[in-house]
Amino acid sequence: MRGGRGQPAPQPLLDVTDLRVRLRTPRGPAHVVNGLSYSVGPGETVAVVGESGSGKSVSVLALLGLLPARTATVTGQALLQGEDLLRMSPERLRQVRGPGVGMVFQDPMTSLNPVLTVGRQIVEGIRAHGDVPKAQARARAVELLAEVGLPDPVRAVDRYPHELSGGMRQRVVIAIALSNSPALLIADEATTALDVTVQAQIIDLVEKLQADHGTGVIWITHDLGVVAGIADRVLVMYGGRCVEDGTVDDVLEHPAHPYTKGLLGALPDLTAIGPDGEIPDLVTVTGLPPAPTDLPAGCVFWPRCPVRADPRCETEQPPLVPVAPLRNGRLGPDSPPAEGRDGQVGAGRLPHRAATWCAEGLS
Repeated sequence: MRGGRGQPAPQPLLDVTDLRVRLRTPRGPAHVVNGLSYSVGPGETVAVVGESGSGKSVSVLALLGLLPARTATVTGQALLQGEDLLRMSPERLRQVRGPGVGMVFQDPMTSLNPVLTVGRQIVEGIRAHGDVPKAQARARAVELLAEVGLPDPVRAVDRYPHELSGGMRQRVVIAIALSNSPALLIADEATTALDVTVQAQIIDLVEKLQADHGTGVIWITHDLGVVAGIADRVLVMYGGRCVEDGTVDDVLEHPAHPYTKGLLGALPDLTAIGPDGEIPDLVTVTGLPPAPTDLPAGCVFWPRCPVRADPRCETEQPPLVPVAPLRNGRLGPDSPPAEGRDGQVGAGRLPHRAATWCAEGLS
């Protein structure tokens, strides 16, 4: 949470600087994450959005040491409560996973052990990080399954993953991630397999965890509707880079990057339905994301960009710089950051930034 007017903001829970991930592949080195920097404050939710293949999941797996060491090279800095995750020993990382960082993985079927009951998997996670009697840990497992909305949690605790539906398995994975009240929760498509009622229940549970424990949240998703409802800040990734970030109001209401504008334009606008019921066409972003083994020399979005208002985009990478509303109502680069609701700029409030020279060309 940010500090109030005139007060310094609290130190970030997680501070990532210049994170880079390179994977060795048969086609050559794949530059999957390229200079990613961001922070997450206590009790803050940072949503990471972008198409599949933009580097969202790989960036958080790298933080937790979950990429194969033989093929992945990870550089940069990731300070979790002052301690660098990227320089921790494997033993120290195992201690941090759980009470330090809880992770909700994207595929619940491959995240759960198929030969162990879901209750045993939750109990093992609880007892691995504390001297908790087995009976107490089992009672806590039942309580967690109830909190994430699993029907009949007393019986479900003794079921195996294959006996549960995809949505139920997803809720079990969320329960495991929450079992040690982590300081930082990373949710990778945490509510994708859930219906809207359970989705709202999970979001309420995460918000309660934030209120009770000051938990920071990184929420990776394709659902911009969820982002609008839960996020404090938004980070838009494309081609392994952050192309835009800022408060949720800044990014969703005043997008500065052509890619962000394309993502938002692909959402149906129910208020734009005509008097005779005609539905306006959705905006589409033509083409495909670039392969990480063959990234463009300039702006990573240039091959698909509908604007191309600046010739530098083809050969130079635009820096991530602050943008702010101009007098004519448009957004432009290199403008001073606008004040936040609390009157702060700079430290204590992330400015609205975009890596583009084409903001002036946006309609």
